[in-house]
Amino acid sequence: MTKTQLKAFQEQLRQIGKRLKGEVSTLATEALQKTGGAGSGNLSDTPVHPADLASDNYEQGVALSLLENQEQRLEEVAAALERIRQGSFGRCEDCGRGISIERLKVLPFARHCVRCSEQAQSRSVPGNL
Repeated sequence: MTKTQLKAFQEQLRQIGKRLKGEVSTLATEALQKTGGAGSGNLSDTPVHPADLASDNYEQGVALSLLENQEQRLEEVAAALERIRQGSFGRCEDCGRGISIERLKVLPFARHCVRCSEQAQSRSVPGNL
């Protein structure tokens, strides 16, 4: 991989990280805000109807799940930037072969080549022992 390509991936990863940090901040605010209350038209902070409470709990659960997913992706971006610093970016962590430029363009924080990734997925699918 050329220095120009490496710098381009580094910039792409930084931009992804910046975007993810903003999304994590927004999701954290949504997930942790109180349900009910004056903002929703109620006079108290507690939803009155059980269906409202269930709906609020569901929405909060979805936001927390999205938050967890984005935080994990942010960690992957940070790990990819660290691999660039260490000089191991673009190498599969399992087999040591190069990860294709095409794969890195689509998934710049990829840790594994397509072959090793497919093998790991087939091992993790129930019934594929």
